[in-house]
Amino acid sequence: MDNASARAMWGDYLDAHLEHAFEEAPKVVHFCNNELDADHCADLVKKGIKKATSSSLLGLQYRKEQLPKIGDFMVVTNWEGKAQCIVRTTSVRLRPFFSIDETYARTEGEGDKSLEYWKRTHWDYYTKELEPFGRVPRESMIVVCQEFEKVFQR
Repeated sequence: MDNASARAMWGDYLDAHLEHAFEEAPKVVHFCNNELDADHCADLVKKGIKKATSSSLLGLQYRKEQLPKIGDFMVVTNWEGKAQCIVRTTSVRLRPFFSIDETYARTEGEGDKSLEYWKRTHWDYYTKELEPFGRVPRESMIVVCQEFEKVFQR
C-alpha cells in the first residue's frame, strides 16, 4: 500500500482487530472523478449514508482491475488521498444498467437518492470513464453493484 495515510489507518484498524492481520492489504479508493464529488462521497460514507458504489464492468476490464469480492476491505480517501474510513464489502452483484432500481439507488446514498438522479449521474460518469477506450455506455451494460459497511474511522 503506497498511501501513507491509508497504511496508517489500516494499521490502526488492525491494532483493534487482530483477527484480520492476515487479510490482503485493502484497496485504496476515492469515489468519483473530481474533487468535489469525491470529497462529498467520502463524507457520505463516514456519515453512514453511502453504503454502495457502482463500477462499470467494462471500465474494470479495461483498467485490468479485479472484481470486488465479499469480505474485501477498502480504505476510502478524499480526493487528495487522505484516509477517511475503512469499509468492508458485504455484497457484489452484476446487473444490467436498465435493471438498477430505486432501492439500490437509495443505498448508494448520493444526491436526492432517487433512481432518476442515480441514472443521470452514473450515465455521465460511465460516459467519461469509457471514452478513452472508444466505448460508450449502453442500457444493457453490466454494472458491478458493490455494497459495503463502514467498519472503522478515526
